[in-house]
Amino acid sequence: MPNTDKELRLSTGPDLTIAIAGLGIVGAETARQLVQASDRLSARAGRCLRLVAVSARSDSDRGFDRTGIAFESDALALARRADVDVVIELIGGEGGIALALAETALQAGKHVVTANKALIVHHGQRLAGLAEQARVRLKFEAAVAGGIPALKVLREGLAGNNIRRVTGILNGTCNYILSEMTNTGRGFDDVLAEAQAKGYAEADPSFDIDGVDAAHKLSILAAMAFAEQIDFGALQVTGIRQITDTDISYAGELGYVIKLLGHAQPQSPATVQPCLVAKTGQLAQIGGALNAVEFTAEPVQTVLCTGPGAGAGPTASAVLADVIDVAASRGGLPFGMRVGQLARATQKKDKQARRYYLRLMVMDETGVLSAVTSILRDQQISVESMLQKGQSDDKPVALVLTTHPTAPDQIKAACSSLSSARFISGAVMALPIVDEA
Repeated sequence: MPNTDKELRLSTGPDLTIAIAGLGIVGAETARQLVQASDRLSARAGRCLRLVAVSARSDSDRGFDRTGIAFESDALALARRADVDVVIELIGGEGGIALALAETALQAGKHVVTANKALIVHHGQRLAGLAEQARVRLKFEAAVAGGIPALKVLREGLAGNNIRRVTGILNGTCNYILSEMTNTGRGFDDVLAEAQAKGYAEADPSFDIDGVDAAHKLSILAAMAFAEQIDFGALQVTGIRQITDTDISYAGELGYVIKLLGHAQPQSPATVQPCLVAKTGQLAQIGGALNAVEFTAEPVQTVLCTGPGAGAGPTASAVLADVIDVAASRGGLPFGMRVGQLARATQKKDKQARRYYLRLMVMDETGVLSAVTSILRDQQISVESMLQKGQSDDKPVALVLTTHPTAPDQIKAACSSLSSARFISGAVMALPIVDEA
C-alpha cells in the first residue's frame, strides 16, 4: 500500500468537522480555542475547522459557547456520527472507553487525535495499524512533553538524521520538586506538599514521582527515534522518592544538580532515573515545572527543545497543532514509518560505563571507610572523590563517594554488598553522573 497524502481520507466538504471526548481542563481549553479562535486556526489549517459535537460525564457549562455543538452522553456515539471527520480523545486511561473510542473511530474512517500517553504506549502500534488500513491519521503530539513539539521535531525536523540518543526532563512535577529542593534546601516531603497545594502534583503523586509518567513518554520517543516497537516493560524506572536534601546539598558541592532524566539510545535499555547533571549542562538550566527533550543525532549533532510539559494551555496547543496537521494533510505516519517496518523489541543489557555518585549513611566508627573501600575494590570500582561532614557517636552520618567510570553490574553488586554491611543504615543511594547533557 503506497504512502501518499492523496490517499488519506479528508472531509468531503470545505469544513473539517471535529468532536471532542472528555471536557476536563484540556478538553475544555481545546474546545474554547476551536470556538473562540476559529478564524485564526482555520486560516492556518487552510480550511474551516468546526467543532460539531462533544461528550463528557455531564452536560454542564465548560466555559465555551455551545451553540450548534451537539452533546453526546455516550462517547462512542462521536465515532458513529456521519458529520464528524476528527475525533479528539481526551478521556485518558490506557483502556476502557478511551481505547474503544479510538478503535471505533479509526475503523469508521475518522482521524484520531489524542493526548493519552498510556493509550499510545500500550496500544499505539495496533491503533497505528488501524489508521494505516483506513488511510486516516492517528496523532498524539500532546502525549509527550505537553506544549513542546518533540514528536514533530523528531518525525519531521530530524527525519534526515540518524538519532543516536534521546535524553529528557519529561515530568514537570518531579522537575519542580527537585528544583525547589535545590533552590530552598527543603526536604522532599515538604516540597511535595507544596507542589500538591499549587496543583503541580496530584493528591496521589505516585504516577509522577515514581517515574511512570516520564517512562510512558520516553518509550514513545524511543520507538520513534530508533524505529522500534514500544517495549514499556523493558524500561528501567526509578523515581525520586529517595532523594533527600542531603543528596541535593552534596550534589551542589560537587558541581551538579539532580534531575529525573529519561535516557534512550540504540542497543541499550531505556532508563528513567535521577541523575547528577553538571551545572554547566543545558538540562541543568531547566527549572521549575518545565520539560526538555535533547536529541543527539548525525549530522545535526545536538538539538534541545524546552517548554511547558503539562497543563491546559500547553496540552491544548499540541492537540490543536495535530488537528491543523490533519486538516492540511501534514504529518505522515504515526511513528514515522509503517508499523510493519518497526524493529521488534529485543532484550538489551546496559554495559555503558559511567561515573556514579554514592551516598551511604554509615556509623561513625573506626574501620568503616576501610571496609567501604574494600567492598568497592572487590568490584573493581575506583573512587574518584570522597566527602564526609560532621560526626556522631550514636547516629549515622552521610558518606558521599564519586567513582571513576564503572559498569552498571559492578555498581549494583557493590550496592548490594554495602547494603548488607552492619555499619550501613538504610538504603545505599547510587546515581549516575552526567557531565555532558
